[in-house]
This record gives sequence, C-alpha cells and structure tokens, in this order.
Amino acid sequence: MTLVLVDPAGELLGALPPFTVDSPWWQETAEVVAAAGADVTVLRLLHADRPAPPGGHVTYLAETRERPAGLTPLGADLVPHAQRAPWAEPGGPGATLAWAAGVLDRLGLPRVTASQQRTWNLSAIWRMDGPGGPVAWLKQVPGFFAHEPVVLGLVASVAPGLVPYVMASGASGRMLLAHVPGEDRYGAGADLCAAVSEAFHPVQAHFAGRLDELGGVPDKRLDVGRFVNVAAPYVGGIPGLAELIDGLPERLAAAAACGLPDTLLHGDLHPGNVRTSGGAGPVIVDWGDSAIGNPAFDLLRLAEGLESPEPLVTAWARRWREAVPGCDPERAVELLRPVAALQAAATYAGFLANIEQAEWPYHASDVPECLAAAASAARG
Repeated sequence: MTLVLVDPAGELLGALPPFTVDSPWWQETAEVVAAAGADVTVLRLLHADRPAPPGGHVTYLAETRERPAGLTPLGADLVPHAQRAPWAEPGGPGATLAWAAGVLDRLGLPRVTASQQRTWNLSAIWRMDGPGGPVAWLKQVPGFFAHEPVVLGLVASVAPGLVPYVMASGASGRMLLAHVPGEDRYGAGADLCAAVSEAFHPVQAHFAGRLDELGGVPDKRLDVGRFVNVAAPYVGGIPGLAELIDGLPERLAAAAACGLPDTLLHGDLHPGNVRTSGGAGPVIVDWGDSAIGNPAFDLLRLAEGLESPEPLVTAWARRWREAVPGCDPERAVELLRPVAALQAAATYAGFLANIEQAEWPYHASDVPECLAAAASAARG
C-alpha cells in the first residue's frame, strides 16, 4: 500500500512509506487503516500495478487531520470528477460520519466509534461500535444503488428479519443499518442455499403481482437491446457470442412463454451476501443490485458453485409451480442460464459508465469474462 495523504480541505500533504497488508482485495480498508500508523480515512483508488484485483501494489488517496512525520513528496490528481462518489472527496467521509452520529445520538446511542471497512466506487462502509460491540453499519452508495434502503423496507414488510433493519436513510445514498450478528457465509453449501431460496420465495411471490409497488427499483426485465449493446464491442473476439446474440429473440420469447412472472430480484444472491448466527434464519444483505426481473436469475446465482444444484432447483421450481400453476420453471432456468451471464455483463458495463476511469480496474475485466461465460453456457 502507498497512501497519498490530503487534509479535510483537500491540501496535498505527501505520501506515507509503503507498507503491506494481508487482504488482497483493494476495496477492503480495515487492515489498511489499522496498519497506516496514522489516523487516516481511505478515499479512493489512485492507481495499481495490476490491471485488476486482487493483490499487487496499490496507491490510495487518504484523508487525515494529522501531518505525520516521514512523508515523502508524491503528487496525485485532485481535479474534481463528475462521476466521483461523495465519500471519495476530502471532507466527504466526515460529512457522512457526522450525519450518522446525529442519527445515533437521537436514537440514544451517543458513544459510538466508527471503523472504516470498505471504500470503492460501489459503497463506503463503516462499522459503528458501541461499548458492547457493533450496534450498526453505516453505508453510503452511489446514485444507481440509491434504491437499496427502499427495497430493504419493502422486503421487511413481507418477511421481517430477512434483511437488516434500516435505522435511517438520508441524502447522497446514506443509510444506517442495524447490526446483524453472525458471519457472511462465503463458500456455504447446498443446505444454506436451500434455506435462502425458501425464505426469499414468499417475498418474490408477493411482489410478482405488485410490480407497481416497486417504483424506483431498476427495471431489468428481458430486453434484447440491452444485451446486444453490451456484447457489440466483443462479438468478433469471443467464440460463440455472435451466435448467442443472434438467437436471443427466440430464446427470450421461449423463456417468457415459460410463465414465470417478473418480480423483485436481489440481483447478486450468493452465500457471501447472507449472514447467519447460531440457529437463526438467514439474513440477506447488499441489495444494491436489486431489480425487477425474472426470478430464475436469482436461482442461477444462488446455485453457482454447488456440486449438485439439482435439489435446489427442484424445490425452487416446485414452489413456483404452486404459486403459478402451469408455469415451467425448469425450462426457464435452462433457457436463461447464458442470459444470466449477459445480465451480469450489462451490470458491470453500467458500473463502468458511471464511475471515473481511475476505478475501472475494479470492473473492466468482468464484462468480457461474463460475455465469454454466456457464450460458453449457450454452447452447453
């Protein structure tokens, strides 16, 4: 790590000597802040010696109210950028932390310490610790994720406890979420995936007939044009992609004929976005990618990496046939398997279109990788 420091007013101070942290993921900042040797807040990525994460030598811009000894002269581009997140500018984190402190004080939780956990173009996250441990999580998201707290409220209205409780939401994508005990379940197996699918189904069944209640939620219903646009620059270089795109109208029409209704999607429903504690049920987090679309997309994401996904798919399909008699969920899953990767490519392309170029390495390789995966899935 190299940290180029500025003060809260944006005055360039110089750089700390490089140091090393164990976590290879560029957006994870807890170790960076702990190892810096000064009171710093990471603002944004400046550059890296690799085209994409993880690992390597990365340089961040960070803010401090101190002027640490041993700084070396090192410049940084501090010119404002129209697509820069508010938390990535000097003074931005301070304004967000002040908002959170005011909320917590009004809630009777005044003695809270903020610990920065993550910052990148998709979110800034702080853990808010009281005397007895974590009490809340402060999260700030860009405009294209601004629907997240609204979606959390909608899901909680149908399935209380399935999502974090929204303590407050504010301007500029700010939200304060109640702490959820437990751990993120990255790598969890079929049993957890089955529990998540079962717990989420009533929510999707509820909103399948109430799309009018999802105002402000991005619309990702099946649209040939969106997929054609994201694939166009790569069609000549990815084997099988042209054939997939040419056959999309027929494929999407066949998927629509399967009778699965559009509904609320989580959008990135994998075990790492689920927390569990003891015998309590799953809590699904990170709803920024939520959208209106075909529920098969969430099922396909949840089933990724399972050695034997068939029982998960069978149980999911049974629930949908009970909710929508005459539908053909299994066929929809097979038809939409390559389309799910196209959907992911379109999502990443949307990120790139709405962030500054210095942070493109986080996502640039994802677009062609997802398109290649789509073409491969179509070939079987």
